[in-house]
Amino acid sequence: MKAEECVLFSGAANGAESEFGAAAERRGIDEVNFTFEGHKDARSRGIRVLTHEELLHGDVSLAYVSKLMHRDYADTRLFKKVLQSIWHQVNNGQEIYVIGKILDDGTVKGGTGWGAEFAKLCNKPLYVFDQEQSGWFHWTGEKWEPDPAPVITHPHFTGTGTRFIESNGREAIEALFDRSFQ
Repeated sequence: MKAEECVLFSGAANGAESEFGAAAERRGIDEVNFTFEGHKDARSRGIRVLTHEELLHGDVSLAYVSKLMHRDYADTRLFKKVLQSIWHQVNNGQEIYVIGKILDDGTVKGGTGWGAEFAKLCNKPLYVFDQEQSGWFHWTGEKWEPDPAPVITHPHFTGTGTRFIESNGREAIEALFDRSFQ
């Protein structure tokens, strides 16, 4: 697969999303960064500002998400828009790569966790680099399995994750792109 034939779908936020975007840009991979009016974007390349109507396509019940994720989320306009934009990232990518932390209940920490759960519901290949365990894992459909060296195999892929990226998360993104686009 050639880098110039690929598109990264992300969200342009600080942390993992901006690192995925920078790695894509260095390799000549196109980016589509879904955002919304008033969002503080860390990247400007490939910005796609979602309209009110487009955001509604990704609308989801916070009560449902809270129950699915086994935690409560703030019912704010900003948080709803973040979840809606994550829906667009996952909906457009055919493989999903996340930087974060896998919790004991099998969900991923934070708002990023909704993206991972949505990928599971859509039966999309899902990979998480757990910064605490310093390793990649893939979702088998039933559980997380270690996957020491995943490779991007689809030209339309999603890169998302925590705002609180650590050095091992940055290194994991670089290594993923190096393996995938030699």
